[in-house]
Amino acid sequence: MALAKWKTWAAASAVSAGLIAGPAHALDELTLQLKWVTQGQFAGYYVAADKGFYEEEGLDVTIKPGGPDIAPPQVIAGGGADVIVDWMPSALASREKGVPLVNIAQPFQKSGMMLTCRKETGITSPEDFRGRTLGVWFFGNEYPFLSWMSQLGIPTDGSDGGVTVLKQGFNVDPLLQKQADCISTMTYNEYWQVIDAGIPAEELVVFKYEDQGVATLEDGLYVLESSLEDPAMVDKLARFVRASMKGWAYAAENPEEAADIVLENDATGAQTEKHQVRMVSEINKLVDGSTGVLDMDAYQRTVDTLLAGGSDPVITAAPEGATTTVVTDKM
Repeated sequence: MALAKWKTWAAASAVSAGLIAGPAHALDELTLQLKWVTQGQFAGYYVAADKGFYEEEGLDVTIKPGGPDIAPPQVIAGGGADVIVDWMPSALASREKGVPLVNIAQPFQKSGMMLTCRKETGITSPEDFRGRTLGVWFFGNEYPFLSWMSQLGIPTDGSDGGVTVLKQGFNVDPLLQKQADCISTMTYNEYWQVIDAGIPAEELVVFKYEDQGVATLEDGLYVLESSLEDPAMVDKLARFVRASMKGWAYAAENPEEAADIVLENDATGAQTEKHQVRMVSEINKLVDGSTGVLDMDAYQRTVDTLLAGGSDPVITAAPEGATTTVVTDKM
């Protein structure tokens, strides 16, 4: 076939194919605001985007990284996102303050929060916290800690018999520099930063919130109540959660590939392969084969923990309408 005739035939075939296939359907757009920066903590969402799981569900998902100055409840309240990833204590506190957040799915089944102490401090139990300096994250992350101290009857104002709270940055410097006896860490992140900084595990004492009976749910998916009034949006959210959980399942089976996908999306270049592979592996333990359905017993435990704050509870009344199954029911 001559070149000119081949081009004509190819062009005609392409037109014919286009007529047969018809116009492509536009994907439904949806924006997800993460709680923190791009890292293995959010591997399931990045995997779902990379592997085409969102596209298969007819979705065009924009994933917005978080950071130290980004509060997801404020972002969604201001119209900057359709869905946010947030810890339940922060979400419920925000709801009580007027931001009508609703949990639509709960990928994380367990808490990864801990207090990590140097063994040389002599701390062996929570009662030994009295008179110590403890590093605590704020911006909504302080609520589980404050509830725990309240239940222990330990003041957090630095008074006799209480603890001095050091407003901890999102690093482990206070422990390394001995500015604090214990600091806040996550099983998948800061704990390993301490290890990598040269302090071996045998020189550390760790208190997991899960083991102390004060664990609260982390990294749930939340929307505004108004989103749930639109059946089309509910359908879109169901497709989003279904694809996201497929992403989490893939990450569990392929942690190294998932870490590589996270690194490809890290615009800062600050993350390392070793740390991200380890993080994805630890995160998989918290997701623990989740289907995304919220465990109501874990929800109630979270609420009870937040209410048990004595004269200064995180929330003052049991929330109403803070969760829904309408999205996961459609999956």
